[in-house]
Amino acid sequence: MSEEKIGIRAGEMSQPSSVVGSQGILKRIKTMGPAAIVTAAFIGPGTITTASFAGAGYGYALLWAMVFSVFATIILQEMSARLGIVTRKGLGDALREQFENPIVKYGSMFLVVSAIGIGCAAYETGNILGGALGLQAITGISMNIWGPIMGVVALLMLLTGKYKLVEKLLIGLVILMSATFITTAIVISPDWSELFAGMLIPSIPKGSVFLILALIGTTVVPYNLFLHSSAVQERWKDAGGLKDSRTDILISIILGGIISIAVIVTAAGAFFGTSIAIKSAGDMAKSLEPLMGSWAKYFFAFGLFSAGLSSAITAPLAAAYATSGALGWKQDLKDAKFRSIWMIVLVIGIVFSAMGFKPISAIIFAQATNGILLPIVAVFLLYAMNNKKRLGEFVNTPIVNILGVIVVIVACGLGLRSILRVIGVM
Repeated sequence: MSEEKIGIRAGEMSQPSSVVGSQGILKRIKTMGPAAIVTAAFIGPGTITTASFAGAGYGYALLWAMVFSVFATIILQEMSARLGIVTRKGLGDALREQFENPIVKYGSMFLVVSAIGIGCAAYETGNILGGALGLQAITGISMNIWGPIMGVVALLMLLTGKYKLVEKLLIGLVILMSATFITTAIVISPDWSELFAGMLIPSIPKGSVFLILALIGTTVVPYNLFLHSSAVQERWKDAGGLKDSRTDILISIILGGIISIAVIVTAAGAFFGTSIAIKSAGDMAKSLEPLMGSWAKYFFAFGLFSAGLSSAITAPLAAAYATSGALGWKQDLKDAKFRSIWMIVLVIGIVFSAMGFKPISAIIFAQATNGILLPIVAVFLLYAMNNKKRLGEFVNTPIVNILGVIVVIVACGLGLRSILRVIGVM
């Protein structure tokens, strides 16, 4: 070996561990992509609000539900990503092509279009207004003014038609949410022993069943499976990308779980056992100020804004991918039909946010259809991932199937809960 080569190797080996460590972190961040979009989608205002209620009402007791949610999401999203990378088709395409019986085929297409398309349109108003609550907490300007502004920003981003630009923005928002929510959680000085006990030891305090289901339900969502299976095709062109995809999933989904856990921890440290009542995540941002200083309000509010903006972008995108796949349309940000779907969803959100109107009937319909869709999609995904003709050597292993069945059982429970809630039983 030449002296020059020896010198280079020695130079590399003599690099400080901090440099090597920072390079490793940067390398990991660079692998983030489609799964970070999934994280940006499920860390929305609804998740932040649910996590705030869980921490304020039950302390660390429900942290295990978030740990399970992360586990379940990783299992389902890995299957969805593998389907997209190996077959070069989204979940909507696979669902449409799987069945020959016209009743089953068109019935499943109708279910996907109605649940995902209409559901995302209904939820978009909440995404926009939820993020606007953060800006309202900082500026005092009404969320009905900030809401349309946020919606227009999301509209302009998607109008670029550049997937990589949208992906980078969402990765940035996920990193910003991580920094803001984790910082407030650390500053609140949590009881670490109780925190880890809450994460590892399942418990169901009186009256907490609804919140447990809500924590899981806001993380394990059907439209992310459609979004992910299509988005991975933009990043990786063949099965050689599976390793990077799995790294992306582990980093992004776990990071999303940490964000939710950080919100629970913050709420637990600040409000559990006190008489302070919070009705929304916006209230929580304001209530943190007297407890932790003015910076805490701005940090938490900015995190809430990031959550709203990220969801305001991903919900229309998910609706477009799922609907286009189910109908056999081209899935491309620059395609006219694809663009029309996400634009309709986003415009509905902008208009309703400006009016301060919440489409309750549409949301109830979306909850009911999503309650039916989640277990159906989970079962179908598990079935599709065992199709050797479609996937060859990349079919599920027995261990993945066992884990998948566990998640499917929970998905069925969540679906039943959603339906019962709509009809007024829960």
